Amino acid sequence: MLSVATDAQAQDELRLDLDQLVREGAQRMLAAALEAEVDAYLSAYAVERDEGGRRLVVRNGHARQRAVTTAAGAVAVRAPRVDDRRADPVTGDRIRFRSVILPPWCRKSPKVAEVLPLLYLHGLSTGDFVPALEAFFGSAAGLSAAVITRLVTQWQADHEAFGRRDLTDRDYVYIWADGVHFRVRLEQARLCCLVIVGVRADGTKELVAVADGERESTDSWAEVLRDLRRRGMQAPVVAVGDGALGLWAALRDVFPATRHQRDWVHKAANVLGCLPKVVQAGARKALVEIRDAPDRAHAQRAIEVFVRDYGVKWPKAVAKITDDAEELLCFFDFPAEHWGHLKTSNPIESTFSSVRLRTRVTKGPGSKAAGLAMAFKLLEAAQDRWRAVNGPHLVALVRAGARFDKGVMIERPDEDGEVAA
Repeated sequence: MLSVATDAQAQDELRLDLDQLVREGAQRMLAAALEAEVDAYLSAYAVERDEGGRRLVVRNGHARQRAVTTAAGAVAVRAPRVDDRRADPVTGDRIRFRSVILPPWCRKSPKVAEVLPLLYLHGLSTGDFVPALEAFFGSAAGLSAAVITRLVTQWQADHEAFGRRDLTDRDYVYIWADGVHFRVRLEQARLCCLVIVGVRADGTKELVAVADGERESTDSWAEVLRDLRRRGMQAPVVAVGDGALGLWAALRDVFPATRHQRDWVHKAANVLGCLPKVVQAGARKALVEIRDAPDRAHAQRAIEVFVRDYGVKWPKAVAKITDDAEELLCFFDFPAEHWGHLKTSNPIESTFSSVRLRTRVTKGPGSKAAGLAMAFKLLEAAQDRWRAVNGPHLVALVRAGARFDKGVMIERPDEDGEVAA
């Protein structure tokens, strides 16, 4: 039988590592894309000539080779250069070609630049970046602890700029407000992070405020709300929050027209905490009957049943519902599509689970400023994944003052009243 003998070294050369194959393909594609970009630029200005008839925009060789860290690893590239002799007609400065694909300062792809802060925020310590990522990206360049330290400084600057932005062009119809506490490693006091998330008139959710507070006191919340008002924010129609008294007192002072909606998750937990375990299962079902009632009338009847069943033995638990009945049932006056969103402050609670994870891994941020910056960047990153509220077209109607009965908008209520008369 015939057999084919192959050189062992040639065999090894043919067995390309999969990652190496991907990197070589990425390198070739990037080089081709850069050449195509330059060709298009040259073609667009081919007619530009000087007084001697020579072209003003020509090739000028290649730049020095540099490594760019991408999701496929470190890719070596020599970017083509362009000699552009034209001058800006307004300023007179010489026009320079800048690649959109690979700017001169770029050392990491945008995706890698996004991954680094997220890995840090989600628990990877600065000293672990090089050993953790070197195997993925093929190089430790640009992934040092110093880079992450600089990022934290930049996040603090971003947070300060966020706190000064103008709000006159924004209209938050609904807001969720909550205070989240976590430990600060280098300071004695715990950080109380006051967070507000809003729903704009188009139904999209947006981060409104991330501020340091002295617990969840009235003064702390009032300062946050006054600052928002000074920067142009108008009063929201509904504010959703837990039972922290400071928030509601501050709202009555700063935005008295805003209606209050209590968070049902916190309220249910508070009620069940006042009841013995033996009756908590039944009480939980009774609370669900109130919260998920088809309309306000059914909810009020469910409250009466709850009072009848538990009021004699556990009046303290029942008072938590009856005393706040109006705030708990506020959502019934708005579109049924929005009820699920208005019952809880889940947009803040779910997002802050990652903040708690990060501060638990690092034993807390080094300072309050760093803690606020970390919280802000996590919320900012999560903001892109927040989905709009159900029935987003109805949010603008709520702001316009439309009335709703059993979750359905009342058509021309004034005319209906005249006909009835």
